[in-house]
Amino acid sequence: MSQMVERFQNMLDGGEDSAMLRFSLGNALVTDGQQAAAVEHLERALELDEGYSAAWKLLAKTLVALERPQRALEVCERGMAIAEEKGDLQAVKEMEVSAKRARRLLEAGGEADT
Repeated sequence: MSQMVERFQNMLDGGEDSAMLRFSLGNALVTDGQQAAAVEHLERALELDEGYSAAWKLLAKTLVALERPQRALEVCERGMAIAEEKGDLQAVKEMEVSAKRARRLLEAGGEADT
């Protein structure tokens, strides 16, 4: 476990909770190669702040990396709509890339999400 993961997990264990903390922990987990563990925290970040474009973007990218294309497409669609409403066009473009990758996985017979 990296120092960043440990630091953010300690904050969470200490009773702190926010969209920013969950996103930061999720991002640290992805960086540490723990994508599956990151999903829970990124989803929680979005429960706390549905308008958090960076969390939508990272969740979509992580789901593609985990070869969960159906869920990744759902996240991309919702995240792109929210980012577009906010005028966050860079996030929209990045999620379009994730959506394209997810579609390719589905076409190639990628895993059906559970």
